Amino acid sequence: MSFEWPWQYNFPPFYSLQPNANTQHKQLAAWCSLVLSYLRHHKLYTIDVLEAQESPLFHNKKIQRKFPIEAIQVVLEELRKKGNLEWIDKSKTRCLIMWRRPEEWGKLVYQWVSKNAMTNSVFTFYELSNGDDTEGEEFHGLEEWLLLRALQFLQSERKAEIITLSDSKGVKFF
Repeated sequence: MSFEWPWQYNFPPFYSLQPNANTQHKQLAAWCSLVLSYLRHHKLYTIDVLEAQESPLFHNKKIQRKFPIEAIQVVLEELRKKGNLEWIDKSKTRCLIMWRRPEEWGKLVYQWVSKNAMTNSVFTFYELSNGDDTEGEEFHGLEEWLLLRALQFLQSERKAEIITLSDSKGVKFF
């Protein structure tokens, strides 16, 4: 399935931060939504700011518009404030993107466990994110750092316990 671009994507003023505060607020909301939708569609969890400017997300070749680096950083900072982003480095050139927060991933995993009557079962992280049983589930292919945070949430809710196996990490669900 191809990605559906919002109407703003082909609107040239979308690629310049708007000076009017109300307009800019709406513009940033649209950019945040676009970034999360695009990354979700492509199952991407990291952004390199310099590379991002050349990606189709911020560079519309059809209308020959590119969102400036400074504006990309404003959008990313907005995502950070909403809890969807964490910077990897202090210079803010790379970040982790969470188009679903860890709690939401945890709830999805636990719903799958419950639906399939697998409470009191132990899984490796690999089995959860890449196993045949989870194929077709939204969390299939989830990166380990985000899966760990999702499972830590479930652990705090007393629905799971993270365990260290001899050669990998695992989790027991309650």
